[in-house]
Amino acid sequence: MSERLQPGDTAPDFSLPDADGNPVSLADRKGRKVIVYFYPAALTPGCTKQACDFTDNLDVLAAAGYDVVGVSPDKPEKLAKFRDTENLKVTLVGDPSKETMEAYGAFGEKKLYGKTVTGVIRSTVVVGEDGAVLQAFYNVKATGHVAKLIKDLKI
Repeated sequence: MSERLQPGDTAPDFSLPDADGNPVSLADRKGRKVIVYFYPAALTPGCTKQACDFTDNLDVLAAAGYDVVGVSPDKPEKLAKFRDTENLKVTLVGDPSKETMEAYGAFGEKKLYGKTVTGVIRSTVVVGEDGAVLQAFYNVKATGHVAKLIKDLKI
């Protein structure tokens, strides 16, 4: 399992396909603050709630200078269905190899219903304009996380 990121660490760059198959990279957003959130699977109840919460608050986050990128192990086709079904406005990218998730400490052992399993760890990493990690949250809850994040970021 990879190490969890800490404030001050350099956020690993990535280039992953979005729901339309176009590459999205962290480097493309240099000079902007970016909220990178990791979720287990598109079109599941918790992940849908979280993506809808980000979409509902996208204007508030954008006004404060934040871009939002959601990362899951899903392929672009499933991400497009997720986006279209739920009318999502957040940028969704797929990481089927899980390399980016591992680099961010968002894939590894976790507890699920009392058992230890290997999988996506629901996480959010806030990256500054210079590419450094400002904050990193691991094992977050799908419900209420966006509201807590907005409060923690003092937006």
